[in-house]
Amino acid sequence: MYNFSAGPSYISREIMKDICLGLDDSKRSGFSMMEISHRSNIFMEIVHELQGGLRKVLDIPENYEVLFFHGGARGMFSAIPLNLFQRNEIVDYLIGGYWSNYAYREGLKYCSARSVEIIKESRDDIVSLLPVKKWDLSNKSKYVHYCHNETVEGLRAHIEDIDDIPKDKVIIADFSSSILSEPIDISKFGIVYASFQKNMGIAGTTVVIIRSNLIEKPRHDSVPSILDFSVQLKNSSLYNTPSTFSWYVSTLIIRWIRKNGGVRKIEQINRKKAELLYNTIDQSQLYINSIDMKYRSMMNVTFRTKSTKIDEKFVEFSEKSGLLFLRGHRETKGMRASIYNSMPYEGVKALVDFMKYFEHQYFFKDVSFF
Repeated sequence: MYNFSAGPSYISREIMKDICLGLDDSKRSGFSMMEISHRSNIFMEIVHELQGGLRKVLDIPENYEVLFFHGGARGMFSAIPLNLFQRNEIVDYLIGGYWSNYAYREGLKYCSARSVEIIKESRDDIVSLLPVKKWDLSNKSKYVHYCHNETVEGLRAHIEDIDDIPKDKVIIADFSSSILSEPIDISKFGIVYASFQKNMGIAGTTVVIIRSNLIEKPRHDSVPSILDFSVQLKNSSLYNTPSTFSWYVSTLIIRWIRKNGGVRKIEQINRKKAELLYNTIDQSQLYINSIDMKYRSMMNVTFRTKSTKIDEKFVEFSEKSGLLFLRGHRETKGMRASIYNSMPYEGVKALVDFMKYFEHQYFFKDVSFF
């Protein structure tokens, strides 16, 4: 059985075995990792390993801090403007899909957020992104926020595209569904943030990688202490009790990534998985993907058939075949296969085999099948 959920997502069976060991008797302490104090020496070893491991696999420069917070990426939709933006400050929010739009709507509460549409839709309904030169960026904005990978639409913005953004602007990026899936030049960003439950672990924690000079006294007096970047930095992200087990699982995932060749090797595997799935869609007569090839997501592959009735049958029979959570987001319908780092090539191959079988049955109009 394979879990294609957008998050919480599939976890490697190899990592799952290590998680189970932590449930029983961590380092022969007599306790489970679920009941270890966040002030204990054992947990502090986890803190140092997690921060240090993340710095190594992402090659994070020394002038950046690594902080951890509760609340998922949605929490950062509020925390970032509370910490960085003045009430009347103009901030450009690039709208490329569902989650970037949510960030913008939250930002409206705390600053003069501007919605900057970057989506381009052709006459044949193929979705792509406008070139950076056509983005309606304000001359008065210091900050630009965007989402690198839109999980709902299955659309990926290229990191290289932001090179054309004026150098005097601070770029803030939501990498929740793509962090650790490919190399990132952290120095291009003021902030990179991501929730754990896609590629970094289980739900409960968000990582914030922030350039040190951006951590100052919050711009809003009412920012909660647990969302205050300066407070969390001063307390090594332990101002309040963290999601300890979530942190523990993430250390295991970082170990797994390093053991398997690092992020560059992971990226090669991810590209191979995505190519297999997209090629199957493009070569079929039944399945449709509406994203321009250049901007297709490596992590979330969206597709549909020619009717919602057939889509429903696809989901129904795929579940019976052990291919779980392929139903698309409620906003976009259709199907979505999330193939994060832990999804093995064999899982994508199993999905592709089913897709071909389903298409064969459809065109031969097997009444018993439908």
